[in-house]
Amino acid sequence: MYQIYPRSFMDSNADGVGDLAGIIDRLGHLEWLGVDAIWLNPTMPSPNRDWGYDVSDYMGVHPDLGTPDELDRLVAEAGRRGMRVLLDLVPNHTSDRHPWFLDSRSSMEAEHRDWYVWAEGRDGRPPNNWLSVFGGDLAWEHDPSSGQWYLHNFLAEQPDLNWWNDDVRDAFDEIIRYWFDRGVAGFRVDVAHALVNDRELRDNPPTTRHDHPHYQRVGQLPIYNMNRPETHDVLRRWRRLADDYADPERVFVGETYVLDVERLAAFYGDGSDQLHMAFNFPFALADLDAPKLADIVRRTEELLPEGAWPAWTASNHDVGRLATRWAGDDERKARCALMLLLGLRGTPFLYQGDEIALGHVDVPYERLKDPVGLRYWPDEAGRDPCRTPMQWEAAEGAGFTAPGVEPWLPVGDSTERNVEQQRSDPASVLHLCRDLIALRRSSADLRSAPYSEAVVDGPVWRWRRGQTLVVLNLGDGPARLEDVTGTVSISTTREHDGRAVRGGLDLAPWGGVLLES
Repeated sequence: MYQIYPRSFMDSNADGVGDLAGIIDRLGHLEWLGVDAIWLNPTMPSPNRDWGYDVSDYMGVHPDLGTPDELDRLVAEAGRRGMRVLLDLVPNHTSDRHPWFLDSRSSMEAEHRDWYVWAEGRDGRPPNNWLSVFGGDLAWEHDPSSGQWYLHNFLAEQPDLNWWNDDVRDAFDEIIRYWFDRGVAGFRVDVAHALVNDRELRDNPPTTRHDHPHYQRVGQLPIYNMNRPETHDVLRRWRRLADDYADPERVFVGETYVLDVERLAAFYGDGSDQLHMAFNFPFALADLDAPKLADIVRRTEELLPEGAWPAWTASNHDVGRLATRWAGDDERKARCALMLLLGLRGTPFLYQGDEIALGHVDVPYERLKDPVGLRYWPDEAGRDPCRTPMQWEAAEGAGFTAPGVEPWLPVGDSTERNVEQQRSDPASVLHLCRDLIALRRSSADLRSAPYSEAVVDGPVWRWRRGQTLVVLNLGDGPARLEDVTGTVSISTTREHDGRAVRGGLDLAPWGGVLLES
């Protein structure tokens, strides 16, 4: 699967903002790359306080991006090229401009009042100690007209829906069917772990020294405002709904931001009754380190229920681009990261630009759009550096937009890495990525064989997929691979491609190979 951030993929009308027509124009690149499906970041109407993750209409298309007819055309054109299209679904919260919320706050007797989480305060303070994900503030906003508080686990402009209300569940059934009936293949479900909140609104407990460092920095464990067992009831309901659309299949992929594999595995249910796939954040947030990553993969394979299918990613619009975050803008490491993702059992998710090892782009304060970056500047720039436009060619506007047009975020220097340049170079990262995808497509081992015989020796990590052996040297020194026989299908440097191996193989620092034995 290939993740597209629509505002930054391709601008078809020279307004500086990427759009659906631009994605259609670039489908040839994705077909050439070998992509099976694309996931679009938010396409629905939104005031853009959180860039589409504050939805004001679940059955529309943001006018900056195009029209419903253009989305239909994108689904059809992608399908003609053998690709399915997934949308982003944001069920945890809406925009405060959504008609449901405007009605909800209009009166305590309003029809939609109980569609959101409203509560009385405690002695003039918020109802409990829950914290907003987007900062240290409490996750409650006071409404002077009613004297009550509403919950917002993210921005104040993103009020949380009340998933204890059956009307909310029915409304989302209707939304999901609406898009399924239009040919959409499925959804990436935003914050899929957070839908249901504790009905009693109990305080979150403080962290201890035994808790994950991320939670220690926050100071509390989010066990009541998120991660409730009742969320799994919603996911089971959606899986039954998806199962009604059997030809072709529909799919739910969860943004399951949990930091232990045990909790991640629970989102698969019995392997066939909850999410089809769940993002593995312990893997995505780890360093590019053989022992750490191998341990996470091992535990994932052990804990997922029978029939469950892993999802692997090292980049996205929130965590950053692998070329910078994992590889430190070292192309050798980016090549290893791609071989890793494309060599594991499960579905690899590539974020736009991963295929050319596109890194982060510096975004000055005056160009920031992300509310997280604006809040924490200058300590961090937020998520904008990994949301900058795709670099198609070495030209003004990078082929993303017309020369002379200011893009919505800076393009950066497209002379270092761009699609046009790398497509003409068989030794490029782009061709490595394409060849790895093609090998997955042609190899039954890489498509479906189990992950087995995994061994970690210092920075060298090797595992088997049927008759295919994957070996990565994730270290700064050379490594010697002993007792190996076979033929190298693909190497990260491409210098070993096609080589017959009898007894041993030398790997360069940050080098890897796929061998057929």
